[in-house]
Amino acid sequence: MTFGGDESEDDPADAISDLEARIEVLSEIAERCRKFILASKIAIGGGVALLLLMVLGLFGAGQVAALGSIALVLGGIVSLGSNVSTLQQTDAAIDAAEARRADLIGRIDLRVVDDVPLKLM
Repeated sequence: MTFGGDESEDDPADAISDLEARIEVLSEIAERCRKFILASKIAIGGGVALLLLMVLGLFGAGQVAALGSIALVLGGIVSLGSNVSTLQQTDAAIDAAEARRADLIGRIDLRVVDDVPLKLM
C-alpha cells in the first residue's frame, strides 16, 4: 500500500483504493487528536479551578497542590497546542487526499448501465 503521490495512472482503481485507505488512517489520527484536545482543555480547566480554589482559601494551600495545578495548566497548554497543530495538518492531508481521489474518479470513463427487465423463472 502506498500513500504517496506516485499512484499509477494506468490503474486508477488501485490509486483510489490506496487513497481511501490513507483517508481512513488520517481520519483515525484526527479523531485521536480531537480526544487529546478535549483532555487538554479539561486539564487546563481543572488546573485553573484548583488554583482558584487555593487562592480563595477553599482548598488547602499546600505547595504540592499549587505545583500540581500549575503543572496541569502548563501541560494542558502544551498538549493542546501540539494536538491542534497536528489536527490542522491532518485535516489538510485529508482534504488533499479527497481532492486527489475525486480527480481520479473524475478521470474514469464510467459507463451507464441500462435497466434490463428481470425475467422471472
